This record gives sequence, C-alpha cells and structure tokens, in this order.
Amino acid sequence: MIAVTVRSIERLGYNIIEAIASWGRSWIFLFKTLRAVLSLPISIGLVFRQVLEIGFNSLLVISLIGAFTGAVLAVQGEYTLSKFGADAWTGPMIALSLIRELAPVLTALMVIGRSGSAITAEIGIMKITEQIDALRSMAIDPIKYLMAPRLIAGVICMPLLMAVFTLVGIGGGYFVGTVLLNLNPGAFIQQIRAAVDMVDINSGLIKSTVFGFIFSWVSCYKGYTCGFGAVGVNKATTQSVVIASVSVLVVDYFLTSILTKLFY
Repeated sequence: MIAVTVRSIERLGYNIIEAIASWGRSWIFLFKTLRAVLSLPISIGLVFRQVLEIGFNSLLVISLIGAFTGAVLAVQGEYTLSKFGADAWTGPMIALSLIRELAPVLTALMVIGRSGSAITAEIGIMKITEQIDALRSMAIDPIKYLMAPRLIAGVICMPLLMAVFTLVGIGGGYFVGTVLLNLNPGAFIQQIRAAVDMVDINSGLIKSTVFGFIFSWVSCYKGYTCGFGAVGVNKATTQSVVIASVSVLVVDYFLTSILTKLFY
C-alpha cells in the first residue's frame, strides 16, 4: 500500500515537473520562431503555400459553420426577444454576438481542428523520418523554413476567416430572420448598421489575430517536439488540438475582460 502511494506521488511529481519543463521549452521555441520571422528574408512562396492550406482550404467549412451559427442565433434570438416585444433587435444581437465573440472563437476552434492537427502531424512525421535533421545537414534552419511561414500564415489567415465567418453568419441569420421568421428586412439591416461600431469590429479582429498566433505556436511546437513512432505523432496531434483549444477559450476570457474595459 505504501509502495503504491509512493509511486503515485512520484508519478504526479514527474508529470508536474514535465509540464513545467514543456511550458518553458515552448517559450524558448516561440522566441526562436519570432527571431526567425524577424530575420529577413522569409520565403514568400512558403508563406503563400501555408496561407492557401490554412486559409483558402478552410473557407468551405468556415462558411458552412458560420451560416448555420447565424441561423441558430436568428431562431433563438427572435424567440427570446419576441417575449419582450424587441424582436426588431434580432439583427444586432446576431451581428454583435458573431463579431465580438462567436466568430473569433468558433473560427479558431475549427481551424485548430482542421489545420492545427494537420500541421502537428506533418511536422511530427518530418521529425520521426529525420527530414528535419536532413534540413540541418544542408545548413537550412528548420525553424525558419518550417515554423516561421506557418506562424505568419496563421496570424494572417485567422482574422480573414473570422471576417468570412461573420459575414456568412449574418447572411444566414438574415435569411432565416426575414424569410422564415417574417422579420422586416430593412429594419434588420438598419438596426445592425446602427448597433455595430468600429470598436466591435476591432475587438473581433484583435481576438482572432491572437488566436491565430496561439494556434500556430502550439501546432508547430507539438509537431517539432513529438515523440518517435506513430504513437508519438498521434499523442502530439491530440495534445496540440486540446491545448490550443483550451488556450483559445482561456485567453478569450482575459481578452474580453481587457477589451471591455478599454473600449466600452
């Protein structure tokens, strides 16, 4: 019994120390990646390739999720607001919910699930097949060649995908609200124009930019430090998606608190 307890305590201590060490290594990795980003030149072709992979190839799923998110908001918003005779405010409710909160967060979660896992798996496979070592043997910095373009592309693509999500979501809400729920189309648009300020848009863009940074950082780091074999890649990919998703939700709370105090 005592031996089992001691082993459990040892395992717990090891896991805590390993988590702290991994946290420190991730920051060292981030500083190296930022240094690679700032040490010009960066291959535009590599960045563009990642923009296509992260951004363009995610448009379909982002648009689909955005449209149905807006549609659900329209149904729920009209049902709730009509109880208070305020169903005319369904449009602003949809727009502000998407711009400030839902579009940045849901876009980030979808991109993490789709592109983040792919980035981690790709880099992880390159590591276990010694392709990263081959780059070093050819005097090519793997961080500058592999990580920096993905970090730049993630920061570029996330705000753009968030904008697409928002526009498609508002369009989905408009269709459901005006066609199925018989809301006034003119009032729907006019109320949105009156309620949405540039501050709201900037808030959403700031969030999505930060989320893009987090997604790229975690995905690249987990792939770069994955264990050997298929099990190592599988574990790293799972950890990448979980850590990035949780980080986005945690950071979203703090960003919301800070931006609310600064802008509202």
